[in-house]
Amino acid sequence: MRIPAILLVDPDNGRRQGIHAAASASGVTLEATGDLSQAVSLCDVLQAKAVVVGCDDSTRDRVLRAVADLRHAQPGLPILLIVERGSEALAVAALRAGVTDYLRYPVDRQELHARLTRSLNHAQAPRTHTMSGGGAVLIGSSTAMQGVQTYLEQAAHGDANVLITGETGTGKELAASYLHERSHRKRRPFVPINCAAIPDTLLENELFGHERGAFTGASGTRAGLLESADGGTVFLDEIGEMGLPAQAKILRALEAREVYRLGGRGRVPLDIRIVAATNEDLETAVETGRFRKDLYYRLHVASVRLPPLRERRGDIRELLDHYLQAFNAHAARQVRLSEDARMALESYGWPGNVRELKNLVESLFVCPASNAVRVADLPETFRRRLDRFCSAGDPERRALLDALFAAQWNKSRAAEILECSRMTLYRRMAKYSVVRSGDDAPARRTVTPGVTPPVTRESRIGAGPR
Repeated sequence: MRIPAILLVDPDNGRRQGIHAAASASGVTLEATGDLSQAVSLCDVLQAKAVVVGCDDSTRDRVLRAVADLRHAQPGLPILLIVERGSEALAVAALRAGVTDYLRYPVDRQELHARLTRSLNHAQAPRTHTMSGGGAVLIGSSTAMQGVQTYLEQAAHGDANVLITGETGTGKELAASYLHERSHRKRRPFVPINCAAIPDTLLENELFGHERGAFTGASGTRAGLLESADGGTVFLDEIGEMGLPAQAKILRALEAREVYRLGGRGRVPLDIRIVAATNEDLETAVETGRFRKDLYYRLHVASVRLPPLRERRGDIRELLDHYLQAFNAHAARQVRLSEDARMALESYGWPGNVRELKNLVESLFVCPASNAVRVADLPETFRRRLDRFCSAGDPERRALLDALFAAQWNKSRAAEILECSRMTLYRRMAKYSVVRSGDDAPARRTVTPGVTPPVTRESRIGAGPR
């Protein structure tokens, strides 16, 4: 692939030349600078698609501050950190600052090329999960997702804070973006903040900003993330991971609707809407003292739960088609799933939810053997997970799935194979949440608010456990 503009930032002249030479030998051209303070402006001038940053013990703190500035300026920018001596503490600090990949120096030229190529592919690949931007719609026709869509559209009309709950990978940030795009704030910024990625020691500076001279290295005034979202929406992701001192600071800002920059005396008024998200049980966290009760009630004005993928199996086929179409368009390919592969994926439990499904589809485009993907062509690590899930130490569930696959999901034929009645088959399918796309179609009919629809034989069968 043709490598776009890439910026190399390293204050050490010798290491910078070594990285530049390795990149050049692999066919990659880097624009280099040793001035960390110019990283953001140079990245903007060059319209860089990725940044490589060199680091050692003596420059660690300055480099990580530069990385944080880059991440703040360009949230989706791939940043590759190259270190002379790595450690777990440095790796954690780098990830929190916004580094997307990590290499040891001296670098192998082929490995450097591979890492940059992978980072650029990831940055340019389709990023939609359950929703897409710009007039976004929910991907999924299940009753559960239709309910989520309706709730978010109703909540979008006001300014009440919203708490989004759900397991990891269900698409909480995209749900927040979906809500923002349908609100009167849609022309103002949507600012996502990963609460788990900002240490308490840096939180005040990141959220509230600083004035020139507020601390060593503060050479100018910088607006915080809350101020930069003025008039728009702030998304506080993983709010349950925020420490108690940070919770007190964010609560004060929300209640006063204002912030004070570090080193500043003047108040900065805020006009923002807060959408928070967590995969934790915040009520339990409040009871155990890990989360402030007053902040919980401040955030929990309206709330919506995103269902895990195993609770909306009827959407799996639609999601597979959505991501196949997106990645095929990006890669100019015609990759398709065989029917047996689709059935197997519909039967899987998806513990990583929509994110796991998207990652699986993306993996099909990495060194694919052919465009026609069968179960045997799925990545080996995923096939092992699939086998473990399907067996799961439960002979009855395994026998049920084997019969359904053998009968190509013909229920009468599957019941004959299992030597049971159709009603027994339906009960077993409900027990193990085995639903094939289309089986829940009766549940997709329009329901008038406040009116309970009649319970039919089909709706009992397709609904599964609640």
